[in-house]
Amino acid sequence: MTAREAALNALIACRRQGAWSDGALKEEIAKGRLSTADAALATRLCYGVLQNRMLLDFYIESFLTTARSRLQPQTEDILRLGVYQLTMMDRIPASAAVNESVNLAKKYVNAGAAGLVNGLLRAVTRAPKLPEPPSDAVRYSHPQALVDLLAGELPPEELPAFLAMDNESLPTCVQVNPLRMAAEELQPALEALGASVQPHPWLKGCCYLSGAGSVEQLSLFREGKIFVQDAAAHLAALSAGVEPGMRVLDCCAAPGGKSFAAAMQMEDQGSIISCDLHPHKIRLIEAGAERLGLQSIRAQVQDASKVCEAWAGAFDCVIADVPCSGLGVIRKKPDIRYKDVASLAWLPEVQMKILCAQAEHVRPGGVLLYSTCTVLRRENEEIIRAFLESRKDFHLERFLVPEELGGTSDGMLTLWPQRHGTDGFFICRMRKDT
Repeated sequence: MTAREAALNALIACRRQGAWSDGALKEEIAKGRLSTADAALATRLCYGVLQNRMLLDFYIESFLTTARSRLQPQTEDILRLGVYQLTMMDRIPASAAVNESVNLAKKYVNAGAAGLVNGLLRAVTRAPKLPEPPSDAVRYSHPQALVDLLAGELPPEELPAFLAMDNESLPTCVQVNPLRMAAEELQPALEALGASVQPHPWLKGCCYLSGAGSVEQLSLFREGKIFVQDAAAHLAALSAGVEPGMRVLDCCAAPGGKSFAAAMQMEDQGSIISCDLHPHKIRLIEAGAERLGLQSIRAQVQDASKVCEAWAGAFDCVIADVPCSGLGVIRKKPDIRYKDVASLAWLPEVQMKILCAQAEHVRPGGVLLYSTCTVLRRENEEIIRAFLESRKDFHLERFLVPEELGGTSDGMLTLWPQRHGTDGFFICRMRKDT
């Protein structure tokens, strides 16, 4: 299997089965036993097409001599791959992009489709310039309803930058496990493995990693010396302010990143109960904790929207990283942008239910940390204000953040990709009255 074929198969799985791109791509890379270089190319192609699908379709329609609706779905997928290579990748020769696309059409569709693919892609290569997209929605491949929703959250001059960030190719953000490696050892250890490494500008023990292939295959990862986590999510865990000996509940923990970060901050002393609604996700948490050598974590199935009477007032800190629209991580999960905006309207009700339930588990004087990976006020600030109106025994509490982010927060902090270079993320720290 070639890299292009793996990318095509992943795109077909996303379209036919509603599969998430990261899972479908991993499956195809493993099935094809791709080399590191081919796996990287397949990833770039698959993600690039999903990130730019609306713009690619606009280009395809501009060069088609028939209606796009008449194309077979596989032909459309192959055209997107071809046009993406021709218009958005500098290092692929046009001849390779055209010829490989034609070969895919012969294999996956028929000779007629191969002729159409050949003709359209060659027309693109001959064009003196590409047609101008009619709107920012098309230019940045975000459905207009989503653009309108995001426009209500940002100053007009920042919206294009936010949308553009969603289409960027990102290096992997890795954190050091301080129980197994000193922070200053991280960069030289990664460089010794042949990776390109850039230290994070404001988070100690964190690096951006590229050119190393699959992180999971690195010896440092297998030895539990590093784990993958965006700086924003790591900052959320740090903002909880946990200390050795504390009893902590991470109520929506899978795949476990914040539990892992909290356990390391606690020097693996104390206890962390990491919960999720689904049993298979519990196994992910357990596997991660075992790899990192964390003994303080116990994972179990639990519905975060329900109060557990045995836990009433039992925890020094409860972390509630609740289910959300995910609009802050579109650049990592490009599929999210194509969700029906109307289907997200139920989330605030669930978020409030979880927050109210988890408040019962915080001891008097304890901390309740609420976080999401979205930038919508209705899932963030509005939830907190409504909660504090109903629970007078909780109040916002200031917490320290890196100087680059202002040094302190008044209790609520939103991180933005175009401002801070992180995922879009919301963090809120509250204290329960004694």
